[in-house]
Amino acid sequence: MKLSRRTRIAAAVAGAASFALIAAGCSSSGSGGGSSSDPITLTVTTFGTMGFDKLYSQYEKEHPNITIKATNIDTGDNALTDWQTKQAAGSGLPDVQAVEEGWLSKVMQVSDQFTDLKSYGANDIKDRWVDWKLKQATDKNGRIIGYGTDIGPEGLCYNGKLFAAAGLPSDRESVAKLFGGENASWDDFFKVGEQYHAATGKPWYDQSGFIWNAMVNQQDEGYYTKDGKLNIKDNSDLKALWSKLADGAAAGLSSNQTQWDWGKGKAFTDGSFATFVCPGWMLGVVQGQVKAGGGDAATGWDFANVFPGGAANWGGSFLTVPTQSKHPKEAAALAAWLTTAKSQVQTFQAAGTFPSVTAAQTDAGVTGESDLTKFFNNAPVGQILGERAKGVVAQYKGPDDSVIQSQVFGPSVQQLDSGKADGDQAWDNAMKLLDQLVVNK
Repeated sequence: MKLSRRTRIAAAVAGAASFALIAAGCSSSGSGGGSSSDPITLTVTTFGTMGFDKLYSQYEKEHPNITIKATNIDTGDNALTDWQTKQAAGSGLPDVQAVEEGWLSKVMQVSDQFTDLKSYGANDIKDRWVDWKLKQATDKNGRIIGYGTDIGPEGLCYNGKLFAAAGLPSDRESVAKLFGGENASWDDFFKVGEQYHAATGKPWYDQSGFIWNAMVNQQDEGYYTKDGKLNIKDNSDLKALWSKLADGAAAGLSSNQTQWDWGKGKAFTDGSFATFVCPGWMLGVVQGQVKAGGGDAATGWDFANVFPGGAANWGGSFLTVPTQSKHPKEAAALAAWLTTAKSQVQTFQAAGTFPSVTAAQTDAGVTGESDLTKFFNNAPVGQILGERAKGVVAQYKGPDDSVIQSQVFGPSVQQLDSGKADGDQAWDNAMKLLDQLVVNK
């Protein structure tokens, strides 16, 4: 169960489109102006659905001496492994490296191995992002080592046709009220799920891992305290949420799907489940999965302005320039260009990645119609995500946050969904793995 932002997205879209890669280009400053005097190739490594594909050729046309060689790794977990391996070897990293929120703390431990973007105009553009996004990418010495791409405010994807067939309200406004509107809670979510299950005999959500991820991300402090201490074993809030999750799985509400596969997309088209937690970037995943499963907009998926437990943020990435780069000036300029308001509007339209740049959040290209809005029953996707972003505050992610997500709680979530362990057993198993895999601090 790796869930940190786009950590697994790629596998998600199954063959529907290879997800985004981040380009690399040139220019002389944070404004993205200027060109390399000699032809150069910039390498970029990304992962997941970042929506940058169409921007590559555009950048190369504007910078004729730049050739972009982009590599997209299938999952965030594998991207982390790739980065760690090359970082340790001291060679092999690209000019532009995408970093996921879930392993940003690991990067910050070696932040001196990344270019301080202030040397290439970061101070001139630092006001473009929401405050907390910039703070995440600023190390303890005040060096800005990353430019923010997206943020991940969460709304609720649901299948309106399945809701209607179960006798539940199916229009977006009524669905939001069904879950409690601004006061939506996980208790409400599971209660409605039990009603749906009773009416249809079918599961309510795809699998418990994403639900657990959302629950953890909603806390003021997640797996780590704000001062970097592990925050799990004696955390009564997390234990209480785990109990709700276990009860839901025991009641048959989980479809026990394989994360980032979903039967090659068929589970999104055959009624295997009716709800799905959706940060902005996940909307592109859902669309891709439906297409991979042979469906289209008529399958019935919609997007509601509500989320159990309140505001939540899942993921968000950054573009960094490792000091291994032989072209840091050009790489920094490319990273800046890819995170302008205009570029973030384009990536949103391509993949649903909600902008971290404030000017882009209210742009008509985000709040208006797009292929995504048409797919989700004409839902005002950008407007909903803007509403869901209110109240979101970046949660501190410790150095082993992604390990805890995927390797500590991942197996235990699968035990819940498969019925191989009850809540207490699965929690105890997770704590044993925590002791084995994570250094306590």
